[in-house]
Amino acid sequence: MEYGHYSVMLNECIDSLNVKPDGIYVDATLGMGGHSYEIARRLGTGRLISIDRDVRALERAVMRLEPLMDRITLVHGNFRDMNAILNDLRIEKVDGMLFDLGVSSPQLDESERGFSYMTDAPLDMRMDQNDLVTAADIVNEWPYESLRRILYDFGEERYAPRIAEAIVRYRENKRIETTLQLVDIIKGAMPAAALREPQHPAKRTFQAIRIAVNDELEAISEVLSTAADRLRPGGRLAVISFHSLEDRIVKNAIASRENGCTCPRDFPVCACGFTQTLRSISRKPMFPSQTEIKENPRSRSAKLRVAERV
Repeated sequence: MEYGHYSVMLNECIDSLNVKPDGIYVDATLGMGGHSYEIARRLGTGRLISIDRDVRALERAVMRLEPLMDRITLVHGNFRDMNAILNDLRIEKVDGMLFDLGVSSPQLDESERGFSYMTDAPLDMRMDQNDLVTAADIVNEWPYESLRRILYDFGEERYAPRIAEAIVRYRENKRIETTLQLVDIIKGAMPAAALREPQHPAKRTFQAIRIAVNDELEAISEVLSTAADRLRPGGRLAVISFHSLEDRIVKNAIASRENGCTCPRDFPVCACGFTQTLRSISRKPMFPSQTEIKENPRSRSAKLRVAERV
């Protein structure tokens, strides 16, 4: 199966959403449309709102979803604007929301997007081509301390100081324009032992810069709070993340709606005003099957967390 046609943890997501034929659902990260297709296929009088900030994703999805477009509304937008999008559509409550926080395969495979550290391309990494800040802007203009911070905080890169220093030193003489330029700088900054590790040496740095370009982490925390408020009782929230930092944000966002009481344990009743609004379907996240990982290695790091509105 081609990467571009593989929807990560598809069966697990659809099963978790408990799609009702007359329900209203949101696929907040449309991508290639695989999840949207399976949700819409199960609808009768219901409606699916599919959102993506990437115009190309929407254009591709129209072709894939064409047989089901009578029950789908496509929206070009950022999932962090969920409230405004649903308000514009005059939708107050929904029965389920799905978020796939990964970079879609076409974005990785289309070299001109600059997401991949495996092929040479301009340093871009914008999900939405209308955004102003590119990866090249960050690596060439941000000061050392800002670079070090995002590499450490967003990429969990233990060699963040060395890599940030190498980037600043390189750009003093020449602008960093392409992905492989940046890969060479990263490799040159890392010790030999790190270069022998199974993971590509540039993976964490590219992850950090992509997050910074697209302002992803703040958006995740904000929108999951919005999602909880928009769900009907019994409605499901399903979130796929691909690295530990994202998963931690998702886990904490759900926990804050599930176990947010700040009262001492010996209080007989809650006095802080907390009201539980989400219930985790399982204590631990779900993972892709070994069969899926074999067919689509990019799914290897995926984690799915599901919560229900109470």
